Amino acid sequence: MSNLNIIEEIKKLKAERGAVILAHNYQRAEVQEVADFTGDSLELARKATEIDADVIVFCGVYFMAETAAVLNPTKTVLIPDRVAGCPMADMIKASELRKLKAEHPGAIAVCYVNSTAEVKAECDVTVTSGNAKKVLSQLPQDRKVIFVPDCNLGSHISDLLGRDYILWPGFCPVHAKITKSDIEEARKAHPSAIVLVHPECPKDVRDASDEKLSTGGMCAFARDSKVREFIVGTEVGILHRLRNENPDAKFYPVREDIVCEDMKLTTLESLRDSLKYMKDRVQVDEAVALRAKNAIQAMLELS
Repeated sequence: MSNLNIIEEIKKLKAERGAVILAHNYQRAEVQEVADFTGDSLELARKATEIDADVIVFCGVYFMAETAAVLNPTKTVLIPDRVAGCPMADMIKASELRKLKAEHPGAIAVCYVNSTAEVKAECDVTVTSGNAKKVLSQLPQDRKVIFVPDCNLGSHISDLLGRDYILWPGFCPVHAKITKSDIEEARKAHPSAIVLVHPECPKDVRDASDEKLSTGGMCAFARDSKVREFIVGTEVGILHRLRNENPDAKFYPVREDIVCEDMKLTTLESLRDSLKYMKDRVQVDEAVALRAKNAIQAMLELS
């Protein structure tokens, strides 16, 4: 069956189910094209609270669909491929965070949104790469802060705010592949371009760049910048949105192989089947969901 036929099926099923489709910026181009809303973690978290639909189909990785389910307990939240996970989110368990909190009594527990619902439930507030600076800048200065699971994002905010955090040694394997020499080679190839990297990148990569931005931040920066050439240091899926929104600009991936295989598991076929068979439904234990929601809501209020 051709993509056009599958897309028509998706549109028909979406109308029948009263569904809305959310897609992360790292999704396949064809999946982004059929989505009702495309964005980064912060944009999609906000959108999930505003949706007037019976069914939410989340094209992303599992923790993102969990977040949508936590924020919308009366709605049906589906993920087209349940196997789509996040290696960084799996780098810390709720039991490990509880142990860390016990070692630092009175500390404020902050987690990157790229974490499981069980970990969010152990935290006082969550953050995204787009709002971490704003949220963390408002926390009490007289208390220690635990930041999990991404040590790179944590160290980035630590540098920006001049404050030390208790960091967990987690990281994104995809962004960890980007090296300082990749930035240097890309600059040689495109000397007029501005280098944009994600704060999940290692420190030497961030230091070698011009701007450290979330994917949503990259889209806003490219839209408002007078420069029309950009080297992009994050998962290559974002290039589709950047090029669509800025047809007069040029975007170069820092490397073509900066690909998150989990983000690419969702296909038009799996999206269609998710709507057709109402699978796979994402459900979070009620007690866990309530505590996780408090942390997410705290983020939304502070950001």
